[in-house]
Amino acid sequence: MTIRKRIVNCMIAGVLSLSFMMPVGATDLTDAQQKAKQLEEQKKAAESEKSSLSEQLNTIVADMEKSKEDMTKKEAEIEKAEEELVNAKVDEQDQYDSMKKRIKYIYENGNSEFLEIIFKAKNMADFLNKAEYATKMSEYDRDMLKKFQKLVKKVEEEEAKLNKEYEELHKLQENLNEQQVKVETLLIEKSSEIASIEAQMLEVQGLITAAKEAERRRQEALQQHSGRPSGSAGNSVVSGNGFFTHPCPGMSYQSSYFGEVREGIGDSRPHKGHDYAASPGTPIYAAASGKVTTAGYSNSAGYWVVINHGNGLVSKYMHMYQMPYVSAGQTVEKGQHIGGVGTTGQSTGNHLHFQVELNGVAVNPSNYM
Repeated sequence: MTIRKRIVNCMIAGVLSLSFMMPVGATDLTDAQQKAKQLEEQKKAAESEKSSLSEQLNTIVADMEKSKEDMTKKEAEIEKAEEELVNAKVDEQDQYDSMKKRIKYIYENGNSEFLEIIFKAKNMADFLNKAEYATKMSEYDRDMLKKFQKLVKKVEEEEAKLNKEYEELHKLQENLNEQQVKVETLLIEKSSEIASIEAQMLEVQGLITAAKEAERRRQEALQQHSGRPSGSAGNSVVSGNGFFTHPCPGMSYQSSYFGEVREGIGDSRPHKGHDYAASPGTPIYAAASGKVTTAGYSNSAGYWVVINHGNGLVSKYMHMYQMPYVSAGQTVEKGQHIGGVGTTGQSTGNHLHFQVELNGVAVNPSNYM
């Protein structure tokens, strides 16, 4: 390996170590949680505005119902006033016609009839009574005519007042209709806004869940492997609760996961195993007992070991720093020291690539640990 390549590898390992020291996804999680809080506040504000709009709409609808009732009553009052006006005009006309007839009669017969009635009085008292009667009849006609004229005027004024009030109610109804349409439109817009906020909240909640899961996995890896003994050649170490023990308990951190797409290093394919970053020479152990089928060197895997555990289950250990401690055909025990961490083959830094296959297909190692 050239000096330049060693320097680059060390720099990459240093960067990876620093990135592990920082809470992975912590910033993303904090940002997502802050965004979720902001969205929750926006939703509460929007729901409060929607509630206020609903109350406004209820008030408008109630006002519209009352306005309709008032208009119905006003229509009845106008109808009654129109009927009274017609009757008053009829009475006025009747009185006017009656008065015209009497005037016409007096005019056609001259004053002789009137004088005759007066002069047929038996005495002065009778004369005065007849003269007074004739005068009162004339005054009565005038008074009745004035009375009916006043009544007609009064009813006309009342009808005009009712019509004006009706027009005002009609304008009020139109205004309420406009307000109703406006508030209903605002309610639709507010409901749409709330739906949009809820959709954003679901998206952010998904980010929070993903960030928490990433942090959980990081913490789990730290707790599971911190303080583990590094071991020495020929020793056996058994850890974990699953079928497999951890192949590198002395690792610094887990740098890659099964199924991860590592575009940052130019690999767009899903990762076929777990990568455990560690110092050069950190012990690597057999994850389970089995028979070594491969122990040697590969251009891509570097120094590596393949162990067959039976029933189609195989584990692979890649990029060891030197020739493995076991040989092909050898039977190994679970936790047996088989090599040390390195960066041979196609590797960007000191780490163990641990791969598990079932019937020739790569599967998630975590399912067996």
